[in-house]
Formats: sequence, C-alpha cells, structure tokens
Amino acid sequence: MTSTTSAPGDGTPVLGTRHKTRVAVGSAVGTTVENYDFIGYGTAAALYFGDAFFPDSDPTTGLLMSFATLGIGFAARPIGGIVGGYLGDKIGRRPVLVGSLLVMGLATVAIGLLPTYATVGVLAPILLVAVRVIQGLAFGAEWGGAILMSYEHAPWRRKGAFTAIPQAGFPLGLLLANIAFLSSAGLPGDWAWRVPFLLSSVLILAGLYIRLKVEESPEFEEAKDQGALAKNPLATVIREDWRNLLRAFGLRVAETAGYAVSITYVTSYVENNGLATRPHTILAIVVAALLGLPATLLWGRLTDRVGRKPVYLFGTTLMLLFGVPMFLMVNTGQLGMVIAVFVVAFVFCHNSLAGTQGSWFSELFSTATRSSGASLAYQLAAVVSGFTAFWAVSLYESFGWGGPAVLFIAYGAIGLVAALATPETYGPARRAEAERATAAALAEEGSTGGPAGRPTSYVTSA
Repeated sequence: MTSTTSAPGDGTPVLGTRHKTRVAVGSAVGTTVENYDFIGYGTAAALYFGDAFFPDSDPTTGLLMSFATLGIGFAARPIGGIVGGYLGDKIGRRPVLVGSLLVMGLATVAIGLLPTYATVGVLAPILLVAVRVIQGLAFGAEWGGAILMSYEHAPWRRKGAFTAIPQAGFPLGLLLANIAFLSSAGLPGDWAWRVPFLLSSVLILAGLYIRLKVEESPEFEEAKDQGALAKNPLATVIREDWRNLLRAFGLRVAETAGYAVSITYVTSYVENNGLATRPHTILAIVVAALLGLPATLLWGRLTDRVGRKPVYLFGTTLMLLFGVPMFLMVNTGQLGMVIAVFVVAFVFCHNSLAGTQGSWFSELFSTATRSSGASLAYQLAAVVSGFTAFWAVSLYESFGWGGPAVLFIAYGAIGLVAALATPETYGPARRAEAERATAAALAEEGSTGGPAGRPTSYVTSA
C-alpha cells in the first residue's frame, strides 16, 4: 500500500483548506517548543550535565554518561512515535498534537527543577533519566501529527513549502534554546542551565493556545466518514509498506544522526579541545540557526519546483564531501572557521534534508496509515541519532578526530543510498498535474466569485 500512485493532493482540496496557513503556523509553534525543549537538553548535556549529575567521574566519562542520558530520550522516541502514530490514524492528528506538547512541556520544566548530584546523590541521575524518557515519548508522538496536519491542509502544488513550515521549528527551537543558554551563561552555579528549561513554560502556553485552535485534517475526516480508516494502522503499514519504512528510516538517519555529529558532538569537541570558548560555541550555533530558519523554508519550496529526490541527493552528497573538512576547519581554532562549520553543516547538510522530509515522507504512505508509517520511520532513526554523540566520543578516544569524521561520512552514505532507492513522489508529471488542477480551480473560483483559497471539491486522479 502506497500513496505514490494517488493524485497529488491524495483527496485534499486543490487549493488547500481556508485554514491552511493557521494550521502550518500552529504546527510550527508546537515543533518550535518541542525542539527548544529537546535541543536545550542536548546543549546542557554537552556543556553542564557531566558536572551537575556525574561529578565523581573523570571529564571524558562524565561526558559519556551525559550523552548516554541524551540517547535514552531518543531511545524512547520510537515508542512515542508508535503510540502517537497509531492514535493519529485512529482518533485524529489534532488530539495527538495537543497531548504531546503538554507532556513534553511539563517534562522540560521538571528538568529545570531537578536536584543535582551534590544535593541528593545518585537519585539525581535516576530522576534525570526518568524525565528524559518522558520527554522522548512526547517528542516521538509530536512530529507525525505536526507534519501531517500541515501536509493534509496544504495546496497540491505547495505541499513541500507548507510542510517545511513546521520543519522550520527545528532551527527556530535551536535558535531560541541557544539564545537562552547564551544569555544565562553568566548566571551563578546551576542557574546557567536551569533558567532555559524553566523559560520553556512561556513557549508551552503559547503553543497550546495556538494548537487548540487548529482544525482536524480534512483527509482524516474524509477517510473517517467513508469508513476507510485502517483497523490496525501499525500492523498494516509494517505488513504492506515495509519497503517505504526502510527507505524513510535511511533518509532520516542521515539527517538526524548527521546533526548529532556535526552539531551536538562538535559542540563539546571544540570546547573540550580549547578550540573555542563556551560563549563562542553557542554564538556559532545561534548564527547557524538564524540562517537555518529561512533556509529550511527555501529548501521546502525548492522541492515543489524540482521534486523531493534531487534536494535530498544534494544534501547527502555534501555530507560525504564535508566530513573531513569539517574537522580540519574547527581544528584551526579560528572563530570564523568554527562558525562556518556550523553554518555549512546545519544550513546545507541538515536543513536541505529536513526541509524535504515532511512532504516526501507523507507521500510515501496512504492516508489510512500515513501517521503510523511516517512517525515510525522517523522515530526509529532517532534511536541511532540519540547514541551517535556517545559513539563519536568513543571513536575520538580511539582514533582521534578521524573517527567522528568517518561516522559523519557513513551517515551521509546511508542517506544517499536511501535517496537513490526511494521513488520520486513529485516528479515532472505530478507537478504538471498539480499546476493544471490549480489553474482550473482558480478559474472556477474566479467565475463563482469565491474567496481565494476557498476549499474546493476539484480533485483529479492519477
């Protein structure tokens, strides 16, 4: 079962729903909050948690233990993806969006209130792990609902652009999290890492307010009315669409695990080797995030013009070429070079892949199993990403910087092979069909005097 043989909109209005922009922005606000929360933990793990929760260890062991707790959160994400994806296909995308954000937010605020090892001893890392598991479950349930809501409300010929809007929540969350950590770096003691987590409560309230106003997906509602929902969407997608699950898994590994090497690990690498100060490192990430926000949107728009596959081939090929230069550049210890590394790795390697995934993954699966299929593949790959920083530290201890460089290249190779093996879902014929349908819908709308963007029943078949 696959939607790659369906019409460009897979049953949605050609011009999208009248609430398409609100839905995309509402989804983006939620993904921004969730990425702020989750990325904030990665920053804290790299810079603070080794001392706060594992002080009896030597610096390397403390960093490894800190990154291990980062990985535990990622390991929990597939369970959240399975549950969230299943519920998204059974009861709707919207309830999953609201619930995942609420749980994620409460867990993140809890991290800001946790006692440290100096206060309660071994109970501190135990509590940290418990909260990380809750974070992982919530984050696992988040992505599928946000992306699919945007995709299923979007116009036929702009689904890449609209699904890139919630994907832009990643660089925006990264930006806000690192601005928070940069601003709090001068605070005394544990407040340097507590304040950013506590500040997330403001974002949570804003995200919940907007998401509660988001309407349910029209494709889901139509499938529900027609009795076309899968009885067991998870079992159905595993049984009938396992090839697309594997493809999406490989595509996702390159993006998320590549980020774990080039941003999460390199953050600790430059500081531990005295190549950049902590404020300079955070500044470099902030610059990359500022550029990554519009870049993600532009990559998404580009997929509507040239297709999904060419953009992904570009990003994964660049990963193959950048692995060694990335470390040669940061090893100079020059701030300009460090900033350049973060910009290339994030804006071109990571964002080109992230900006493509929303539309490509959605189009690989049918409406009845789309939430389960996209969420499962996306979050299974997160397990690899979650332990990548841990592996990178271990490889560095054995082989020097060449070990993490080869790991980054290997992830690029996995993504490149997956991109070559994945069918193009928005090729020239599909784009031409979407353009013709859009022109006809606009002409019909003009003749009836309806408002621009009004929902229409004009749907064609492939």
